[in-house]
Amino acid sequence: MIPTYRKQFNQDFSQEKYSQLKEILQQKSGLKPGFRVSESPIFLTQEFKHKLIDATESIIDQIKALPVELLQKAVPENCKVPNDTTQPHFFTIDFGICSNEKGEIEPQLIELQAFPSLYAFQKAYEETFCEVYPFLDEIKNPMSPEDFKNYLQEVIVGEENPENVVLLEIFPEKQKTAIDFAFTEKLLGIPTVCLTKIKKEGRKLYYNNNGTLTEIKRIYNRVIFDELDKIPNLTTEFDFRDEVDVQWITHPNWFFKISKFLLPLLHHQYVPKSYFLHEFPADEKLENFVLKPLFSFAGSGVNLNPTQEITEAITDKENYILQRKVDYAPIFEDINGEFSKAEIRLLYIWRENDERPILLENLGRMTKAAMVNVDFNKKDAIWIGSSNVFFG
Repeated sequence: MIPTYRKQFNQDFSQEKYSQLKEILQQKSGLKPGFRVSESPIFLTQEFKHKLIDATESIIDQIKALPVELLQKAVPENCKVPNDTTQPHFFTIDFGICSNEKGEIEPQLIELQAFPSLYAFQKAYEETFCEVYPFLDEIKNPMSPEDFKNYLQEVIVGEENPENVVLLEIFPEKQKTAIDFAFTEKLLGIPTVCLTKIKKEGRKLYYNNNGTLTEIKRIYNRVIFDELDKIPNLTTEFDFRDEVDVQWITHPNWFFKISKFLLPLLHHQYVPKSYFLHEFPADEKLENFVLKPLFSFAGSGVNLNPTQEITEAITDKENYILQRKVDYAPIFEDINGEFSKAEIRLLYIWRENDERPILLENLGRMTKAAMVNVDFNKKDAIWIGSSNVFFG
């Protein structure tokens, strides 16, 4: 997409520098990433960035115009958490980097979430790329590390003492994203706490803070709530549906409200047509669509080639969508002359009194496989995995 930067990066690249990149990330966080880190950043033009922002601003407008009652319908009855908020604290939106019928490179919406992604990790990742490849400094994210930290601190910690704010996850040490938890702890001074370790007394929640039972006033929630039921023999003192005196950052109901549930309701040239499975028109062809469960994480349950036999066997059709296939563009050349495809996730925060969210950072994903997910790649491929986008 930007030949000069791609050429310079490929000339400068070495396996030693790739090892250095990973070593610096490990030194900064104290952990190895639990996912594959790509050797290369993604280079995109300012023109492409304008297309991303144009699509996102339109989507935000459309979401803001939706009736509250409609969004509430997205939350399954058994997953409703009390004390909902008027808007989420986080907004992330994924676009495939695609080619259209004319061969032009353009974004296409893949999915969107009101759920925090790897915010702290991505900023550190971008800075580390610049340390190993100093020429990237001239096109890095204009937001300074200080401003980034202040924004994130305002949203997550607010006016509370950091010891009364926890990053909540289920078995955090086992999560692939544990490195982000470590970076968040260092950045904001808040502890990571496992859901199984939370103590509940009346409406108050506590955790063991180096031997002292400490009250939790704000929860930076990283738990995928609807996946808790899949964990065998899980025992906790605290259920998300309990009435408790905490502030959710962000409230779990928003995981459902801003999700694939919205895709059939959104319209833009960079939004592929989507239908709820039970409303799929007879004049459309299944082979032109991807089947996706409404609520899944990291690509689980996605079927790239649905058949009538598969769709007819689904009993809860209202919990699935069919999204028109897009053509990912293999345009990111590696040192061997082979090409990767990619997605970009824009990472926004949404402060409680703001009309619109603020873009903080981005996350890139590179692949040579059919699905743009780090779990779907051949082990010996390069230019694959988690990345960061630089706009030139």
